[in-house]
Amino acid sequence: MKTTENRAGRGARKSPKRAEIVREYGPFPGTPRVHGVTYDGQNVWFARTEKLAAIDPASGEVVRELDVAAHAGTAFDGEHLWQLVEDRIQKVDPKTGRVVGSIPAPAQGRDSGLTWAEGTLWVGEYRARKIHQIDAKTGAILRTIASDRFVTGVSWVDGELWHGAQEGEESEIRRVDPASGEVLDRLEMPEGVAVTGLEGDRKDLFFCGGGTSGKVRAVRRPTARAQR
Repeated sequence: MKTTENRAGRGARKSPKRAEIVREYGPFPGTPRVHGVTYDGQNVWFARTEKLAAIDPASGEVVRELDVAAHAGTAFDGEHLWQLVEDRIQKVDPKTGRVVGSIPAPAQGRDSGLTWAEGTLWVGEYRARKIHQIDAKTGAILRTIASDRFVTGVSWVDGELWHGAQEGEESEIRRVDPASGEVLDRLEMPEGVAVTGLEGDRKDLFFCGGGTSGKVRAVRRPTARAQR
């Protein structure tokens, strides 16, 4: 597929809704920072620099840990975990923690969020304010859209592309058009509350990394049914 780049930010002036934080998990011992977050249909996985950990969203307890470097975004494709580590994206067997594959990260170590979508990966590039769609087999960039804010976590849920957006002490969760980057929805987080990883639970919640707070937060996700 031909690489394209689209300028985003259109619609960013649309009035945001206040994000509804419904639960906080942690802080977790030995977790100075939460990076990427994903959901495997049962547990919430989060990157804690030197390990990947999974929590039961009902109890909030850590139920799994994998000795895998976990420096930024995390994703789940239905079978494997994908994890940003320096300038690579590693494919990890969640049963054993074994790295079974690796592809180059598009921003060569300046990457942030990560999500799986219909056979491809979407990868945030934090300071460049971009999101790249890449081929999960080769790492080739298929499409690039740009934001007017720093890009943190990225999520693809129910056919919608969402990402964490940050500027100074202000953070949002945004729904954007995956073709044009136009901002379609904005959820405004409380001042000082960061979003450093993002994934939907396929129901009505986002799980969000909380950066240096060492927390994971559950935020109410607007669904098509709720918006009717």
